[in-house]
Amino acid sequence: METNIDFRQLWNKQITETPDVEILYSKVNKLKKRSFLTLIIVNITLLLTISFIGFIWYYYQPELITTKIGIILIVLATIIYLLPFNKQFSLLNKNKTEPNSKEYLQQLIKLKEAQVFQQTKMLSVFFIMLSLGIGLYLFEYVSGMTITWGIITYSITALWFAINWFYLRPKAITKQNTKLNKLLAEFEKLNNQMND
Repeated sequence: METNIDFRQLWNKQITETPDVEILYSKVNKLKKRSFLTLIIVNITLLLTISFIGFIWYYYQPELITTKIGIILIVLATIIYLLPFNKQFSLLNKNKTEPNSKEYLQQLIKLKEAQVFQQTKMLSVFFIMLSLGIGLYLFEYVSGMTITWGIITYSITALWFAINWFYLRPKAITKQNTKLNKLLAEFEKLNNQMND
């Protein structure tokens, strides 16, 4: 019975799985298309929201300054969120005739950086301004209610924000990051194998 094991020989015999380049490019293009569609849907939804809020202001003619400030904060929050979000358009539209894995890796890294910025700083600013705006907007209408109904209204609104912030937002971020991180890892692996 031989107890000497040659680890170097075992290591050299190990089969490393090289990702298929065409499949990787296909995955990246699929991710880009899905991200582009999401970008368009978010833009349309938020622009319709701004239009609806403008209609509410025009139609209901709020009397208190707090309501008007609340509406302005909601619209500003939406615009501030959309500006950096729309910078991803250029990253998603970059298509050259003969891309290579390094270019794709660089595009994915830039897309990842843009998404992290959007998911952390911009989403936080958006939620803070939106919360303040809705709180101020509701003040005029809640002040006409009984104390019980006012507390219920603000509690339901706070619960809605908490569910969005602590449950839905992290879930969406994790889902978005998982796909992109997997592609980044595969392209880094491919680049490392090509450089070796």
